Amino acid sequence: MWKSFSDKMGQMATSLRSNQHMAILPPAILIGILGGYGAVLFRFAIRAFQELFYGNPEDILTFAAGLPWWVVVGMPALGGLIVGLLVKYGAPEAKGHGVPEVMEAIVLKGGRIRKRVALVKILASAICIGSGGSVGREGPIVQIGSGVGSTLGLLLRVGPFQQKTLVGCGAAAGIAATFNAPIAGVLFALEVLLGDFGLTSFSPVVLSSVMATVISRHYFGDFPAFVIPAYTISSIWEYFIYPFLGIASGLVAVFFVTTLYKAEDLFDALKIPSLAKPVLGGLMMGTILLYFPQVFGVGYGAINLALVDQMAVWLFFALILLKILATSITIGSGGSGGVFAPSLFIGAMVGASFGCIAHALFPGITSGPEAYALVAMGALVAGTTHAPITAILIIFEMTNDYKIILPLMTSCIISTVVASALKTGNIYTLKLLRRGVDLQRDATQSQLRSMPIRDYMGDKLETISEDMPLPQIIDTFRDQNASYLHVLNSQSELTGIISFRDIRPYLGQNIQKECISARDVATTKLAVLMPGDSVFTAMQIMSDGPYSQLPVLDPDTKKLIGTLRETDVLAAYDKGVFRHGAQKAPAS
Repeated sequence: MWKSFSDKMGQMATSLRSNQHMAILPPAILIGILGGYGAVLFRFAIRAFQELFYGNPEDILTFAAGLPWWVVVGMPALGGLIVGLLVKYGAPEAKGHGVPEVMEAIVLKGGRIRKRVALVKILASAICIGSGGSVGREGPIVQIGSGVGSTLGLLLRVGPFQQKTLVGCGAAAGIAATFNAPIAGVLFALEVLLGDFGLTSFSPVVLSSVMATVISRHYFGDFPAFVIPAYTISSIWEYFIYPFLGIASGLVAVFFVTTLYKAEDLFDALKIPSLAKPVLGGLMMGTILLYFPQVFGVGYGAINLALVDQMAVWLFFALILLKILATSITIGSGGSGGVFAPSLFIGAMVGASFGCIAHALFPGITSGPEAYALVAMGALVAGTTHAPITAILIIFEMTNDYKIILPLMTSCIISTVVASALKTGNIYTLKLLRRGVDLQRDATQSQLRSMPIRDYMGDKLETISEDMPLPQIIDTFRDQNASYLHVLNSQSELTGIISFRDIRPYLGQNIQKECISARDVATTKLAVLMPGDSVFTAMQIMSDGPYSQLPVLDPDTKKLIGTLRETDVLAAYDKGVFRHGAQKAPAS
């Protein structure tokens, strides 16, 4: 009886191991747990460093007035120096907002992220935020969670598709734990990072997101990241105002992205030591904080004030520009932190400003500014990330109020359309595009580089001796219906290729064709391939030629073993593009 039970359990274990879709679920659960604890550790680290720098871990707005000016100005500069040292000598990937590096790792590096990146990112971003840098914790926690997923995938030696999925699992865990929003975590990973909503990616990402949310709720409770007011619609006519909020959000999103990278260019152009740049950025940031502490760190305190309409109207407008400036300085000078929270902050201020104007113009049919602030948070995120589904879901999930869904969908979609029409690339991919990395193009190229031509070449060869006279060459073309003839010497080595175009000039001439041999008419300057060469290499050679077919030689003997035709390359290209576009897992 025991032997029978043992055999059945062994069969089940073997079945699970052979089923890649099932085998990835336990690692996904573990990544969710580790990612959840990573988010918890990161939040505690931010509080610890803020207390170290300012002597108080609470919201800066509650004690900023009592701080000496030199502390407010000096601490961001000191934090900038420490962050610069960590990034320079620890992991350069930890610089900036983190998500572009994860996207690049997924698409171009097979989901491989260096192990030290997660640790350096935790320290660098926690110090940057804790010292006053105007950045968010979402980008870093995505990079931290993705690093955990990558490391576990490499330890388990999973396949390429599973490796990328586990990286997405880590990212989902980070977002879910940060916002207490498991659905938003799932959508962020699938829409922004993986670009795949298939079941093989969806299931493990969901499990990771759920587990991370459970961990987060255990330590911080089941509360949303912000103080969420009750959402109201005052009139059916108010629905027609929200498209204009979407347009405004899209325009501000473009301005934010443009300013962010313009600041990066300005700091890069400075002829000062690299470590001095984050110090200079910290001094500039501290100067802003002297007068506007609302832009400190993640800025959730100021967002909460906007959401309950407890802020002066002029401050709504001022903080739009100030937060854009502060975040651009922090990131551009070399700081470490995310841009998701600043997008939410800017959106809240855009919405509150818009709501004040709308209510002043149409007091009888509009709600207060807090309603527009809530919707614009999602719309601004949609405009900067070009990911409207994630933006809609994160606000909807935090409010749990179905009344917000129609204005939210309208504003987010219109913001995305406006922003994508005015700006090539979103706030994440633009960083890569500026370095010459086009994920869509390079992902296809990477796929083609991984495809050896041995899988696509043909072995049907039409060969002739280099001594064959021209009349026999003509007969061979006719009898074999060939497009090309490969010319071999006495050692069976390829010495040239003859196309029908090469012999056409001799057909109408009254000459002694028997005196002309294959070596006289063959093309001897040849481009050749080896079986291990990639399809991408073949495409480059054919386009430079141009050639409609290429001979394939044995790498050891240099003997002709096959040919690669243009149709073979096109078929391989279609297959490579399909693999990249569909992102399907290998069959189990």
